[in-house]
Amino acid sequence: MRSDLTAFLMMQYKNNQSVLVVIYAKDTNRVLMLQRQDAPDFWQSVTGTIESGETPKNTAIRELWEEVRLEISENSTALFDCKESIEFEIFPHFRYKYAPNVMHCREHWFLLVMEQEFEPVLSEHLAYQWVSPEQAIQMTKSSNNAEAIRKYILKDK
Repeated sequence: MRSDLTAFLMMQYKNNQSVLVVIYAKDTNRVLMLQRQDAPDFWQSVTGTIESGETPKNTAIRELWEEVRLEISENSTALFDCKESIEFEIFPHFRYKYAPNVMHCREHWFLLVMEQEFEPVLSEHLAYQWVSPEQAIQMTKSSNNAEAIRKYILKDK
């Protein structure tokens, strides 16, 4: 019975494994940034929690649909798995979403390279902007989001 209770309580909290998907448009050399509903001064790329039974890639595909209504197939070459994950400290004001004493999250990085910009259909965010990679780095409060843009978009510049 105790393990059932523990399992039930754990379902109430977010998993501390997530994905980050940086969306880049080749035609304009710009990055899509999204404004969070729960923290309007917080701009970021597509992110999401890995759900039970999902791989990081499955999560990236699901989150792209949920957050910007972009349908990507499992074998799309536009979605690049960076094969990189980082552990970071969860911002204190977001920790209530996680189990007690969970202070860190592991984030798996992806890059989605689009031929051109598109107009996202937002369901989880207040607004979007297509901006230069440098501007995206300045906009986000997430140091990992900034680092992923720096590493995978600005690497050739």
